[in-house]
Amino acid sequence: MTSRVMLVSPAMNAALREARFDDGCPLDPSGLQAARAAAGTLKSPDRARISPTVRCQETATALGLAAEEAPELAGLDVGRWRGATLAEVGAGEPEAVARWLADPESAPHGGESVRALCDRAARWLETAAQDDGRTVAVVEPELVRAVVVRVLGAPESAFWRVDVPPLAATELSGRAGRWNLRLGRPLMEPS
Repeated sequence: MTSRVMLVSPAMNAALREARFDDGCPLDPSGLQAARAAAGTLKSPDRARISPTVRCQETATALGLAAEEAPELAGLDVGRWRGATLAEVGAGEPEAVARWLADPESAPHGGESVRALCDRAARWLETAAQDDGRTVAVVEPELVRAVVVRVLGAPESAFWRVDVPPLAATELSGRAGRWNLRLGRPLMEPS
């Protein structure tokens, strides 16, 4: 049995545009327009899932996906840093930010560590591998990074080296725990 999983990053919103930790804000008008323009470019999935964030939900709706919310696909919990920019947090807590960026087990913000996110993403992917056919999931960029790290068997420090643009597809296909990976296809390109 071959499983196919497509992870779609959400369209642009104010938090992404301002390089701010997500604070639940909706898509901005240009993001909504781009997501609507990309509707119809995805092959019909056997199942669709979404991260429980406003921007992922709005992106899925704009893409025409009837998606089920999956709490395990939530983005990285950054605790008290939510809504702040990395520059703001770095100015107020420089040692904490340095530790967070250097140590995948660190969570000085009181939320989730990068390692915990990578582990959670890997568990979800194992579950998704049991489903035959095509799964599309609209998820936060950091979840895409975590999946890429785990699929490639890369060290968790590589998490910070993966850029995930808005409205890009990361495609996985495989069976028995072995995945092939295709990164960053813009949705505006027909599948």
